[in-house]
Amino acid sequence: MKYDFSTIIDRANTSAIKLDRLNSLFGNAQALPMWVADMDFATPPFIINRLIQRLNHPILGYTHADDAYNNAIVQWQYNQHGWEIQPSWLAFTPGIVAGLNHAVQAFTQPGEKVLVQTPVYHPFFYAINNNGRELIKSPLTYIDNSYHIDFQALEEKMKGGVKLFILCNPHNPVGRVWTKDELAKMAEICLKYDVTVISDEIHADLIFKPHKHVPFASLSPQIAEKTITFNSASKTFNIAGLTSAYAILSNPDMLETYNRQVELNGTGHGSIMGYEAVKAAYSADGQMWLDQVLEYIGENIALVKEYLDAYIPKLTMVELQGTYLLWLNFNAFGINHSELVRMLTRDAGLALNDGQMFGLDGTGFFRMNIATPKSNVQEALERLKKVFGSL
Repeated sequence: MKYDFSTIIDRANTSAIKLDRLNSLFGNAQALPMWVADMDFATPPFIINRLIQRLNHPILGYTHADDAYNNAIVQWQYNQHGWEIQPSWLAFTPGIVAGLNHAVQAFTQPGEKVLVQTPVYHPFFYAINNNGRELIKSPLTYIDNSYHIDFQALEEKMKGGVKLFILCNPHNPVGRVWTKDELAKMAEICLKYDVTVISDEIHADLIFKPHKHVPFASLSPQIAEKTITFNSASKTFNIAGLTSAYAILSNPDMLETYNRQVELNGTGHGSIMGYEAVKAAYSADGQMWLDQVLEYIGENIALVKEYLDAYIPKLTMVELQGTYLLWLNFNAFGINHSELVRMLTRDAGLALNDGQMFGLDGTGFFRMNIATPKSNVQEALERLKKVFGSL
């Protein structure tokens, strides 16, 4: 089956955050929304059909993660990433952000140090600061239009008493897919200083060739014993509104500790629709849809690069290896960040994520979601050219 990713779907009056918060967050209700990390593509029909089929049953009572759900996750992880996991390693979380908070609460005490690599997905900061832990930043280095790990700096921070490391793998917002060697070096440092790891792998399926996602916990039994992995079908299949994610912990003691925290927080119950959607997504149909959506997003990446090179050469696109989120560098214009915000939202009429929300390392950068029809991407580029093309 050939899927359609080019048709613009009207999301008005669907309680879509991407549209409904344009005015309150950007001051421009008419801005082109390319910020929230959900797709503008229709949720795959095989998922919708599965939900409709379930709704044909007249009772929507309490539910649980059954064998079909757990086995679908196990099979998907093996098929996609060659990672052999067991159903008994799985735990529920309504979403990755909730899971981050559960894990920070479960595996650290107030005042203990938690490390992140900036610029990074901003809820990492909230999970640390809001729970009274000490935020430790180990900035990535920006070289030749790509980001790299400063291993010397990372080790210096780790040996200073870091208890927990939150890894973004692949990395949001900079689009890096960490190599096996890079992950192994991080794992070695974590084991050396007895640091527990949270690996956020929600974008693991959204990888562009020749890059390959390596689950952090798959590196060795030793690092698996220290790692909690979070994942979800939500980004891959555009089902974030169903709030269904999962954690993978091979260490039974860590699994018990995590589940106890989930119980304390009262968030251990999933939804019928979330469970059913995952069963449908992690199937042969899901693989076919994923192949096609990656091809389409890859074409959008090429479109942006070619357009910027031709018409706005000062505006550079950081190499995108994974995710559907472009990290755009406006620093060559020499314009202060607050003025860039005004020019983008008011002059260009674009709603992009402000780079500073991911840390001050994001100054002069903005994140743009290109999981959208090409016509939207083209419109965004033309708006950027109108404002920045002659500068």
